[in-house]
Amino acid sequence: MFKIAVVGATGYTGLELVRILISHPVAEVSIATSESYKGKKFSQVFPGFKGLCDLELEDFDASKIVDECDIAFVCLPHGASMEKTKKLYDKGIRVIDLSGDFRFQDVNVYEKWYGIKHSLSDLAREAVFGLPEIFRESISQARLVANPGCYVTSVVLPLYPLISEGIVSSFPVIADCKSGVTGAGRKPSQKLHYPECNESFMAYSVEGHRHNPEMEEALLRATGVETQILFIPHLIPMNRGILSTLYIDVDKDVEWSDIRSIYDKYYKEEPFIRLCEKGVFPSTKDVRGTNFCDIGWEVRKERNKLVIVSVIDNLVKGASGQAVQNMNIMLGLDESVGLLDAPLWI
Repeated sequence: MFKIAVVGATGYTGLELVRILISHPVAEVSIATSESYKGKKFSQVFPGFKGLCDLELEDFDASKIVDECDIAFVCLPHGASMEKTKKLYDKGIRVIDLSGDFRFQDVNVYEKWYGIKHSLSDLAREAVFGLPEIFRESISQARLVANPGCYVTSVVLPLYPLISEGIVSSFPVIADCKSGVTGAGRKPSQKLHYPECNESFMAYSVEGHRHNPEMEEALLRATGVETQILFIPHLIPMNRGILSTLYIDVDKDVEWSDIRSIYDKYYKEEPFIRLCEKGVFPSTKDVRGTNFCDIGWEVRKERNKLVIVSVIDNLVKGASGQAVQNMNIMLGLDESVGLLDAPLWI
């Protein structure tokens, strides 16, 4: 049985990791840390976990984690993750970081978009971008994996095969994306207060969002093509889920079946990518609580546009589920182990 540490176990991504790993057949959480709730049991903070995870929440202790665990997840906000990840990495344990601190190879880009000084440029360059469908081989050998952003996953997965095959005739690609409220994390704020966001629908970071350059860098790493994406995020009043609609310029002779052939070439054997039939488009309900990314598309010939709709659960494929998928790869396991749950339909 592999022993797992979850650093920052009481945020949404930490909570979701514990939920997923409870049913993992060969991995178990043996250390869970929390500055806010240290000394309490996990099941005291989240009573629904009584009898399922009664671990006492601890202070962060890198030496103890390295001595007792095989792999560590760091589920802390950007900036706070940096030094703790380094301490774990320097002591030899493999780390999956769920913040944005190691997603950019060029720390100058990170500093511009996050407004934080990055002191670990060598480690940032070494980190592997944790999108398994694209970087699986590198992930298997990595000591540090930077788990992608949720919006990034929903945009890069449908775009990667098309850019690789030269289907996109011009840039920018427009990415119109909507996310549930958990995407903003567990820390309270006025705009996420129930009366403020319920029965409302709003765009935010229209001037630019930190996931935009992350999308472009990930696609450059994967395809070697300089891309431009015009990304606009929206907040919708539901707990979890992302729906991304992409508008792509294509040549007028592109058919629906051509796109299907490309997706089959890249994703036919992928356990967590599901392609819709012609005329069918996915909804967030189809993937709620799962590690799937569902993709549907249509070619609008009168406008020379390809329209793609992709959906993920932002807490699972967009965060903790993808992190467990990365863990499985790093540990030499079947990457779908512990992740083939049916959607939470109701």
